[in-house]
Amino acid sequence: MQKSLRKYLFLACLINFFVTGLAFSQNDDWASYGKDPGGGHYSRAVEITPENVKELKQAWIHRSGDYHEGGNWRQGLGSALQTSFQVTPILVDETLFYCTPYNRVFALNSETGEEKWVFDPEVELEAKALLHCRGVSSWKDKTKVETDKCYHRIIAITVDAELFALDGRSGELCSDFGDDGRVDLREGIGDHDPSHYWSTSPPAIIKDKIVIGGGVSDNIQKDVPGGVVRSYDVRTGELIWHWEPIPPGWESVLDDTGKQLYQKGTTNVWSIISADSDLNLVYLPTGNTSPDYYGGDRNGLDYYSSSVVALNADTGDVVWHFQTVHHDVWDYDVPSQPTFYDIEKDGQTIKALAQTTKTGLVFLLNRENGEPIYPVEEREVPQGHVEGDYLSKTQPFPTKPAPLTPSYFDPEKSPWGFTFWDRGYCKKVAKELRSEGLYTPPSFQGSIHYPSAIGGNNWGGPAVDHSRNIMVVNTMNLASLIVMIPRKDCDKALEDLAKDKIQSRFTALETNTGTPYCNLRSMGFFSPLGVPCTKPPWGNLTAVDLNTGEHLWDVPLGTSKDLAPFPFHWIKGAPNMGGPIVTASGVTFIAATSDYYLRAFDTLSGKELAKFRLPTGGHATPMTYKNKNGKQFVVIAAGGHWSLSPPSDHLIAYALPDK
Repeated sequence: MQKSLRKYLFLACLINFFVTGLAFSQNDDWASYGKDPGGGHYSRAVEITPENVKELKQAWIHRSGDYHEGGNWRQGLGSALQTSFQVTPILVDETLFYCTPYNRVFALNSETGEEKWVFDPEVELEAKALLHCRGVSSWKDKTKVETDKCYHRIIAITVDAELFALDGRSGELCSDFGDDGRVDLREGIGDHDPSHYWSTSPPAIIKDKIVIGGGVSDNIQKDVPGGVVRSYDVRTGELIWHWEPIPPGWESVLDDTGKQLYQKGTTNVWSIISADSDLNLVYLPTGNTSPDYYGGDRNGLDYYSSSVVALNADTGDVVWHFQTVHHDVWDYDVPSQPTFYDIEKDGQTIKALAQTTKTGLVFLLNRENGEPIYPVEEREVPQGHVEGDYLSKTQPFPTKPAPLTPSYFDPEKSPWGFTFWDRGYCKKVAKELRSEGLYTPPSFQGSIHYPSAIGGNNWGGPAVDHSRNIMVVNTMNLASLIVMIPRKDCDKALEDLAKDKIQSRFTALETNTGTPYCNLRSMGFFSPLGVPCTKPPWGNLTAVDLNTGEHLWDVPLGTSKDLAPFPFHWIKGAPNMGGPIVTASGVTFIAATSDYYLRAFDTLSGKELAKFRLPTGGHATPMTYKNKNGKQFVVIAAGGHWSLSPPSDHLIAYALPDK
């Protein structure tokens, strides 16, 4: 009966696919980071099914050699962290293209994994705290013939803020782009520490334009580099427009010679930008205004922070924006790519987008005008700010879908531990801190933020099965600790400022130079045994019906294997970083977890169908494609993450055995 029902549903979904899915997947290439310029991570491939996915075998492995150990958050945050291999490759014309944490770009034979070429931008690595690259972008010049140099261009970025264009066939720089193939993204940024401005996300491509943002180092100083978004001509590298996230009516900043300088201290766009060619709009997920936990000196510069901002792709003018957090003092950036889908409502087709957030709230918006698909309510939130700052009395809460994560850490009921001893420790610490639910403000007393600033959902974002209008998204259920410190005490040692020696192991002292306060931040609330004080599951995978806004299923994602010592491997639900993909056959693939597996789930039910052991954590989003013979491959970067698992450089492809 169940198999018959599945066959019926599968046929129905295939019919629906031809009605709705073609708008999002016109070919079998995976030509953008999210498969399509609007994300979604959806493939039409149907060779791998819920019935045969367990038969997958390794088809090939490619290793670049680009990784190093560095430090991680369990050892204490130092200046040189280990590499994080976060890339999602793209596929164009039977060739895979990907970037390494050192920003080298590789072109591989998609069937064998053999190298076709490699390009080294010779990045200055020594001064970089974060070394990772999430992907490259692709564009074809329809005014040329396929044999012309740079007919097909690979557009990439570096952690030292350089944009470059490569010939897709040879890997050589396109000399007609910028300065012999390169554009310096530091132009207009002004004086700054080179380690405080970088790019790690693939540029967006819309028609013949590149659109790119940049990241900044949070919580170091007030006057961080500006978060400007810029558009460049994909052929010449010439600047077409720039958009600064400054309030309406503000004047641009000029230097003594009248040359443009971008306003310092603005919010930035460090994550993945989406593009809709039909609407001629690009969609920016904006970060927070630095520093994250004190906003008394922003003077309106957070007008566009923690928002989805839609810009006209020709001019850079704001068409609409929707703010997910008002006056964000929690580091609740909008971390993921705005993800497109279409929905029928009241007899009309609505072009929509889903925006996941670190808070676990999901905002479903009309992508033409930014209006919510379902009502969004302004609800009162906890108050009591530090001197010199202010708080918004309310914050926006969507009525649908329901939150993906819990939002209140109860000091009495929530603390957890392997033993009565470490649970008692967690409970004792929790009672000493402010914990009043989502948006508990930072404080001198110390505050529990739940979800933490790493999620909820982070940069991996959701996947959308366009044939079924099902969104699948992974989340974390972790708390973090924040303590505000008056400036006069900020030169003290971390061990003297931390609540106890246990927490000092996991805490960073963030300077916030130029403000009245520094702060202590622990990215997780840990017991003496080094495990979260929050109850498992620490990670979940959830499916949402986008037609109704209702949750379809919710299951723990991963286990405590590779995180906790034996015999505590049985705990279900692991911290995770990365994202899922979905296929038309009804299979969801995701790695992401702190245990070292690539997993396959049934998209309709959430049942785990298979798992495949990786050499380390696969903290990236997979991709899938079919070769010219119709054979389907699934590819995952298994290279660790500075917060979750050891580094490596494995790019692994899986496929069904040949018959």
